[in-house]
Amino acid sequence: MTGLVGAVAQVVLVAVGSPLLAGLMRQVRARLEGRAGAGVGQACRDLRKLGRKEAIIPHGTGWVFRMAPLVLAGTALVVAAVVPLVTTRSPLDGVADLFAVAALLALGSVALALGGLDTGTAFGGMGASREVTVLALVEPTILLSIFALSVRAGSTNLGVIVTSALRNPLAVISPVSLLAAVALVVVTMAETGRIPVDNPSTHLELTMIHEAMILEYAGPDLALIEWASAMRLSVLLGLLGSLFVPWGIATTGAGPASVALAMAVLVVKVAVLGTVLAAAEVFMAKLRLFRIPELLAGSFMLALLAVAASCFLT
Repeated sequence: MTGLVGAVAQVVLVAVGSPLLAGLMRQVRARLEGRAGAGVGQACRDLRKLGRKEAIIPHGTGWVFRMAPLVLAGTALVVAAVVPLVTTRSPLDGVADLFAVAALLALGSVALALGGLDTGTAFGGMGASREVTVLALVEPTILLSIFALSVRAGSTNLGVIVTSALRNPLAVISPVSLLAAVALVVVTMAETGRIPVDNPSTHLELTMIHEAMILEYAGPDLALIEWASAMRLSVLLGLLGSLFVPWGIATTGAGPASVALAMAVLVVKVAVLGTVLAAAEVFMAKLRLFRIPELLAGSFMLALLAVAASCFLT
């Protein structure tokens, strides 16, 4: 029962807190850039405004265009329920596998890319092409980075990996963890469309990746995409916190008090990581499109070194 409560708590926290995280990151950037900012709650107000507008379907699009936002949001919610954010033990622990989670993240990205292609516009096709290119470089790095951590745990189950880190705290500061952490931070920025890979606030068509795919969406569909994108960011930051700063997460046999404490700790972890990421974006510039594969290839090499070091040390 405690595991079920923890799984529900994860989904609720991600669903409700993701727009607040997006608003917090915008506010941090605004303050560091010398602007007042619209406030942490502006992202929630934007979603509410979009949700009240009329849904517009471009002429010539089919069911792929209409289903893409639902698939993107659905996969984000499933991942939020599966990965160990609040508790390492849940009813879905059996499917909390590294490969399943990576496949779910990829499914959401592919669905959005297909939605961009379905519009038949030049920018939609351009954004989809770029998104798939980035995805092809990001997914292997995610798999290898977490696989490096799974070698010492003896399992690719994310809950087992986090539990192993809790039992052996010194492993968190090992070379394997440091290499894997740097690789995962880079691919998190790429997977969520953050600087230096993509600029989430850009409106310059020739540099857009994520925004180019959703130019034709409006109203509730656009709100669903923005909400899902914020949830994916929250989940990945929460997963980073669980893998490399696992303290505070509820384990097997924990009571309701431990789950409540784990929820508070998760909020703090994600807020801190989001603030650091937003602050770092102020001091970084977006890379040219042809330099992005070099960055992602570098993160892949770090993940490969982490796997090699993990196999050597085990």
